[in-house]
Amino acid sequence: MSQSYTPESAMAIFAHPDDIEFSCAGTLARWARAGARISHVLCTSGEVGISKPGMSKPRATEIRETEQRRASSITGAAEVIFLRLPDGMLESTLDVRRRLVREIRRFRPEVVVAGDPTIVWAGEDYINHPDHRAAAAAALDATFPAAGQPNLFEELADEGLTAHKPRKVFVNTWDGGDTFVNIEETIDLKIAALRAHTSQMEEMGSWDPESAIKEWAQERARGKEMEYAESYRVVTLVSDEDWEKTRGRVGAERSTQDEPTR
Repeated sequence: MSQSYTPESAMAIFAHPDDIEFSCAGTLARWARAGARISHVLCTSGEVGISKPGMSKPRATEIRETEQRRASSITGAAEVIFLRLPDGMLESTLDVRRRLVREIRRFRPEVVVAGDPTIVWAGEDYINHPDHRAAAAAALDATFPAAGQPNLFEELADEGLTAHKPRKVFVNTWDGGDTFVNIEETIDLKIAALRAHTSQMEEMGSWDPESAIKEWAQERARGKEMEYAESYRVVTLVSDEDWEKTRGRVGAERSTQDEPTR
């Protein structure tokens, strides 16, 4: 897929404040600059992510949500949603799926961006956080097929939240992928947004986000005729032709085809 593709809207679904900034903020900022509506959905508020002595979970929630709102504003998000599920104990349950389906049907994104639930090992010194895997699995299960099935979670229709089938899913990858988005013009926004998570920068001590983020982005861009990139595995759920007809409305194409000829 061409990295120049820009959706009209996109929803990123991740586990914690700062996960979007680490993963796909350069892409989302690029799309926002081009006029796309961007929604950030965080399953937890990251309330166990501050180890400072005496830090309470309510206070940590307040700090981390404030940091995320600041970061999201830097990259141009139109909204930030917190599901406020328990940090460190996230599971891909039917209740979580239902809550994500609600957000997808409400915002009706053209693209959903999520993590890769299959990533466990990440280098020699990191195991992918179980919340990351759970959020990724829940996001994909909510996106397809659940959000687009009218007779699943049908009670949401009573709230006006009818079935919606996103056009594409961008699964953020750490190694490989089939789509590489050029973030040369937005990598500084990505880094600035990451630095907005002050509490997490303090947790990581002397770690330098600028050098690390640029190094990772250069690795993904290698051989792609760009300096910095974010990488994805992209799944197309609705063809270009059908998307132009339906914009994700389930049954719209069928009802048009079934109209009697005159």
